[in-house]
Amino acid sequence: MIYLKLLRPKDWAKNLFLYIPLFFAGEIFNWIKVFHVFEGFVAFCCIASSIYIINDYADKEDDRKHPEKKNRPIASGAVSSGTALMIFAILVIVGFIIAYFINTRFLFLLALYFSLNIGYSFGLKNIPILDIFIIAIGFALRVRSGGSIAKVDVTIWLNIMVFLLALFMAAGKRRDDVLLKISSGNDMRKAVKGYTLDFLNALLALISSVMIVSYFMYTVSNSMIERHNTSRLYLTSLFVMAGIMRYLQIIYVNVDSGSPTKILYRDRFIQIALLLWMASFYLIIYSKNMPFF
Repeated sequence: MIYLKLLRPKDWAKNLFLYIPLFFAGEIFNWIKVFHVFEGFVAFCCIASSIYIINDYADKEDDRKHPEKKNRPIASGAVSSGTALMIFAILVIVGFIIAYFINTRFLFLLALYFSLNIGYSFGLKNIPILDIFIIAIGFALRVRSGGSIAKVDVTIWLNIMVFLLALFMAAGKRRDDVLLKISSGNDMRKAVKGYTLDFLNALLALISSVMIVSYFMYTVSNSMIERHNTSRLYLTSLFVMAGIMRYLQIIYVNVDSGSPTKILYRDRFIQIALLLWMASFYLIIYSKNMPFF
């Protein structure tokens, strides 16, 4: 069980971003492509888990000061550094072998993700602003990877939206780090020195605004209207706005800007908004021949 915790399986949900191009292209029921993307999902989970391990290894001293991270397997001493590094090596080998047999472009994108995050783990995460940009680029690479596996075009607007969403969540997480610093007096990570609450509040407001506008632009873009033969995709913006507003409410009102993945797992409002967004998108692009559409 402790070794499974080392891999952080709950964070594998982030790799579902590989399916975004397939969903937006209206091919989510193309089971051959769904299976191929699943192969990429497994490869990404292996590489992502290897990054989590090496990141925990590099951060073990800082994690011991954190109220939650101190319980991580390496920081707590439940898993030795040697064992963790051996598991890291196995995951890297398995992940890249799978990627090799999928296609060359996916292998390149996965290698880029891996290299970027190795750099993040060993120093780049200590540079304010660059740290959250690297996280956001990681999500953009997931979407690109999904498109390359499924042979689906990833539009500029889709790339922008995913990047902004990841940037938004990363800024929210940094805000939580600043709050922990204020309450405990300890720097949970070096990059926190480059952030203040006022700066992050302004950043969240800026990114959320641009993200909503970008989503509107995406839904009314000529490429989307021509691809799906409908101009009603803008209606799904209602649920996007609701989800973003709820996340901001959690941050500012509930004062809980922890891991976005944990918030997704436990917050019913965001879960319902996400399900309604998916359902509305599904009805519009997959059932556009129905009378009311």
